[in-house]
Amino acid sequence: MMNNSPAPLGSIPAVAALNLHKRFGDTEVLRGVSLVANDHDVISIIGGSGSGKSTLLRCLNLLEIPDKGEIRIKDELLQIERDRSGAHPRYIRQLNRLRSRVGMVFQNFNLWAHRTVLENVTEAPIHVLGLPKAEALQRAEHYLQKVGIYGKKDEYPRTLSGGQKQRAAIARALCMEPQVMLFDEPTSALDPELVGEVLKVIRALADEGRTMILVTHEMRFAKDISDQVIFLEEGRIIEQGTPAQIFGAPYTEQCRRFLALSHDA
Repeated sequence: MMNNSPAPLGSIPAVAALNLHKRFGDTEVLRGVSLVANDHDVISIIGGSGSGKSTLLRCLNLLEIPDKGEIRIKDELLQIERDRSGAHPRYIRQLNRLRSRVGMVFQNFNLWAHRTVLENVTEAPIHVLGLPKAEALQRAEHYLQKVGIYGKKDEYPRTLSGGQKQRAAIARALCMEPQVMLFDEPTSALDPELVGEVLKVIRALADEGRTMILVTHEMRFAKDISDQVIFLEEGRIIEQGTPAQIFGAPYTEQCRRFLALSHDA
């Protein structure tokens, strides 16, 4: 059930997806998913394994190209058109531009092992955005301070704890100064004692008013941080609403069953 608060008249959503479909072989992973994130929204996506959550994020970041649908990032619309190799060649430049406007934080950090933390964070601003090295370094140091690992900037990922690696990955995404941040189960690869330090950083970003879409199994955190919660099952949005509605009085049996099994709502 949809329960989005209306955006101010005339405003443009930070990101919007319309009727996204995605298939891998014979498996249809997304079956007509639509969502809207307005500026400063925090949207949490919950659901069981295999429900399509990560695929949805990867489509929003255009790491996966949907088979059908539309994605709008601010005032730019991508209408999906494919050839046998994937995206139609004339869209490659647009895809790269749109990807640079959406920051992605992955489950397993995806840091380059042969580069220092600072080099990991500055790589994309220099080579994708074309920032001068001095400006990229200044920006990177700012965001490393923000996530609390400035003192690790000259170290390599192998020397970091899991929580420090994820905070480096968050700094890397922030350094692109994206219009929306996507988090794909950012604490799932962490030991329990390290989860809190990453959630603290994400909460601080939400308090700043950053637009974020978060796939998470941390139900209490989703309840506390979100403006909207989406429950996904078998590639469809089964229920959407405020945290109070989703966690307090879900409409559907599927959502009630999922929350009962999560033991964390």
